[in-house]
Amino acid sequence: MSTASFHELVRQRRSVRKYLPTPLSNDQLKEVLEDAQWSPSNCNIQPWQVHLVSGATKDKLSEALKAEHLAGRTSEDFWFDHAGYEGVYLERMMHMGQKRNEALNIARDDQARRDEEMLRQFEFFGAPHAALLFMPVFGDSVRTAGDLGMYGQTLLLSLTARGYAGIPQTLLGMHAGVIREVLGVPEEMKMLYGISFGHPDPEATGYSVNLGRAPISDNVRFYD
Repeated sequence: MSTASFHELVRQRRSVRKYLPTPLSNDQLKEVLEDAQWSPSNCNIQPWQVHLVSGATKDKLSEALKAEHLAGRTSEDFWFDHAGYEGVYLERMMHMGQKRNEALNIARDDQARRDEEMLRQFEFFGAPHAALLFMPVFGDSVRTAGDLGMYGQTLLLSLTARGYAGIPQTLLGMHAGVIREVLGVPEEMKMLYGISFGHPDPEATGYSVNLGRAPISDNVRFYD
């Protein structure tokens, strides 16, 4: 396990987009999931329902996801449209896409490479595991979704601390219906997002980009 301080740990975490095929052992998976289980939650209801896919089940799910995507369909549980981003939020999204494409040498007009990278999302970026995060519905679901966000952050930091890596994928949540069907998840459980994870490929430097963060003055207001 890494001996990095928390200060170092949160800055070391990256959204890695290429992995070695070697799976984590059952003990290693349990260690990470035990850490994530200690995430805070509203009224301590611990609403996260995690469906962890590996091996043949992951491959079967990947094929179903790609088929729905190539057919031009989605089956999300929660509506989302980043077309509404504007101002600094749009700038940050555009900066992310630009830095990622530069790292992979993808030209702006190279639609074939862009489509290829999109399909890799449905292959979980080659990661041996994917955690699909479902939740029950209470009210407008905002507070429950917040709990799942905290769960995901704890899981990602635990992976980083142990020398593994992960990437949260909102796109997987756009195909919740297919995932629910393949895995037999009850209809009342709604999917928010997924996290693909495993051992990062040390040779694939272009698949992990340091995007930095805005200064706290952009996000925090102090009051005396």
